[in-house]
Amino acid sequence: MSHNPRHATAFIALISAAGLGSVGFGLTQTANWHPLEALALFAIALAAARMKVKLPGLTGTMSVNLPFVLLAVAELNLAEALLVACASTAAQCWPKGGAKPKPVQMLFNVSSMASAVVVGWEVFHQGAANHPWFTGALLLPLAVLGFFLIQTMPVSIVIALTEGSLARKVWTAIVQMTFPYYVLSTGIASIMIAVRQQAVWPASLLVLAVMYGTYRSYQMYFGRAAENSPLGLAQAATAGH
Repeated sequence: MSHNPRHATAFIALISAAGLGSVGFGLTQTANWHPLEALALFAIALAAARMKVKLPGLTGTMSVNLPFVLLAVAELNLAEALLVACASTAAQCWPKGGAKPKPVQMLFNVSSMASAVVVGWEVFHQGAANHPWFTGALLLPLAVLGFFLIQTMPVSIVIALTEGSLARKVWTAIVQMTFPYYVLSTGIASIMIAVRQQAVWPASLLVLAVMYGTYRSYQMYFGRAAENSPLGLAQAATAGH
């Protein structure tokens, strides 16, 4: 951490504390277990998390596990959703090629994911319970909006603190690159919720195939963007993950 290390450390500690509190709260929300569906989403989300692309010009990656995390938020109890989301986030953070993992980075990302899952889960389930006129088609986008903000804003702030950038500019860059992916993931998760019934494994495997295509598309697009951007090349050369 070469810029504002104290502020960055304090912010990471704050996000980690929020994540720990989110996990603790999730452990109190364990009614209505879904072991088979949770197992299916757990396994497929882990596989999807390893399909990750480097965001050009930024220190970070994006994987294609989001539709499965959103489905876990909508369909499982909070403890199960946290298990699926946090495990797949840890898998995404685990480096490829035998490189050593970065515990602080993993802690920050998993904590941020835990907080986002709690907010998304509460919006979706409490909205349905307390406001019956809300439909799932409306509740899921609202949950994803809260999820999106809690996932992207802390990342923007910590990148700004560690790299000496402006958080607003970093967040704008992240939004431009990831917002279409959030929209796509919301649509796919909505379709899965509508047709899930008894076909958890087949539907999830079909979506995994779709997300693999998305992963390959992002991989090629971001690769070309980095090649054509001197700034992206310079920053990517100094950004380890």
